[in-house]
Amino acid sequence: MLFIGGTGIISSACVALAVERGLEVTVLNRGRTAIRPTPPGVREWHGDVADGDALGRLIGTETFDAVADFTVFHPDQLGNRLAALDGRLGQYVFISSASAYQTPPNRLPVTESTPLRNPYWEYSRNKIAVEDALIQAYRSDGLPVTIVRPSHTYDRTSIPLHGGWTVLARMRAGRPIVVHGDGTSLWTLTHHTDFARGFVPLLGNPLAIGEAFHITSDDVLCWNQIAEALGDAAGVRPALVHVTSDAIAADDAAWGASLLGDKTHSMIFDNSKVRSLAPDFGTTIRYPEGARETVAWYDADPARQVVDAEHDAQLDRLVARFG
Repeated sequence: MLFIGGTGIISSACVALAVERGLEVTVLNRGRTAIRPTPPGVREWHGDVADGDALGRLIGTETFDAVADFTVFHPDQLGNRLAALDGRLGQYVFISSASAYQTPPNRLPVTESTPLRNPYWEYSRNKIAVEDALIQAYRSDGLPVTIVRPSHTYDRTSIPLHGGWTVLARMRAGRPIVVHGDGTSLWTLTHHTDFARGFVPLLGNPLAIGEAFHITSDDVLCWNQIAEALGDAAGVRPALVHVTSDAIAADDAAWGASLLGDKTHSMIFDNSKVRSLAPDFGTTIRYPEGARETVAWYDADPARQVVDAEHDAQLDRLVARFG
């Protein structure tokens, strides 16, 4: 198995589980990371995957049963790597995004047959464009593609509220934080080790060719509950100020796009399809436990506790205006 990008939040857990289950794993990325090092037994390649010639030289004459690509965000990035991998792979696994689904969804729960359409977020539209190009290659040329759509997947380093540690620092200082909308829209948070248990069984699996799967938790919380779980893990009761997503977007276009294009609307997923190929997949880590893991990770090293002064001031402005 070749993982293009293997040290990110999602991919690191998938690499670790693949090795644990006896797969022969190669990871290609730009360099080592101390946060999520590759486990023993992994062969590491370092290089710029955007350079098709360099990728071709690294691959050489090797072949792979599956290539899991975590680094494609635009269809323009596809050509070089598919050319370098041509004839050398049994399966190309593209990591898309559940934000590609119809936004807002007409029906819940979301299934893999839910239409793909997101007029609010360019990131999602680019993922849809990549999916379209890959499906066309599957239909016309037989590219053995599998599409995987994660939703909000986290690890111990991840704080799901915009601003990261800045939000936790405000909670502990007794200062209000901002939650979009009225905080009651439903959201799905997936621990990366749970995601991996759905992902790894798809690798090299002929039943996954030509198919799309989302892999998400069954742990559904509203945003108020998410903030309260973080506060509980940090030993405080957070003060919440609710601000509409439109008002946030007017103040910060990038933050607003991620809300209007993904987090504003309730998202609940039916995971029946991935369970049909990964029967042991399920939710083993619910968010209150994950929040405690995250807070413990930040508390273990003060160097990780970096407050973003600009975002802190932005939150003050929003709290003063809407609190």
